[in-house]
Amino acid sequence: MNKKERRRLGDRKDAKLVRDIDGIHLIIPLIHPNRCDNEAFVSERIETTAMNKYLEKLNSQNPEFKYTMFHLIVTAVIRCLTLRPYMNRFIANNSLYDKNDISAAFVIKKQFKDEAREGMAFIRANESSNLESIHEDIRRQVMDCRSGKVDQSSNVMDILTKFPRPIARFIGTTARWLDKHGWLPSFLIETDPYHSSVVLSNLGSIKLKSGYHHLTNWGTNSLFIVVGEAKKRPVFNDDGSFEMRDTVDLGLTVDERIADGYYFSKTIRLLKKLLENPELLEQPAAEPVEY
Repeated sequence: MNKKERRRLGDRKDAKLVRDIDGIHLIIPLIHPNRCDNEAFVSERIETTAMNKYLEKLNSQNPEFKYTMFHLIVTAVIRCLTLRPYMNRFIANNSLYDKNDISAAFVIKKQFKDEAREGMAFIRANESSNLESIHEDIRRQVMDCRSGKVDQSSNVMDILTKFPRPIARFIGTTARWLDKHGWLPSFLIETDPYHSSVVLSNLGSIKLKSGYHHLTNWGTNSLFIVVGEAKKRPVFNDDGSFEMRDTVDLGLTVDERIADGYYFSKTIRLLKKLLENPELLEQPAAEPVEY
């Protein structure tokens, strides 16, 4: 939503009510009100040959903070959310909304140790965002997290642990009601991953496979992406033969109420196009792509 645009009755501070809506998308949230009951999961395998060559070229310039496949994936997903705006919708309080901005969140492990704490990276993008700007945003947040800086949402949760359990439960119940109506204070949710456009989990960084991850009824997040380990896998040809190629598996969980299957299918096609042609990620997020 343009910041200069006046909020209308039914709008939230973080989103605009979708008013031009067909009967099906009006009724579905009323009969299926919970996000967790409306998950659709898709597993997609992406060939990474072009990404590997592109990363080698970028990192041959010896940047202080190396480019990784995860940077490419985050940038490609943000581009998809920009060009496919229905993917940036959510349902709350039985109504469909368009988010005011585009954001991506993921966990940062401060050290690869069992006892090490986690922090949240929260990226806010715009129509001019590209690989370079997102890479810099991730670099800054990773450095902040590993230097000991704690995000605001984690601070709030730490404070809650100091209350007696009955009071904490009352606060939680009140927060859920406020969240349902979009009335939570901004400082509580500004780095909460479940109020982002997309949450990403980079399991490949800890040598795990991709897989399913649930959505939550808390917040406004309608898309969760799990990135698996990049490795050589068999890719089969039409004649039944196969070749070993570099690939990465993505697991995408989406609230199926925000769009239809055809829209989701085209979005995944765009995502594959961007990742298999990573030089496109140098362009602004709003630049149209043929796919």
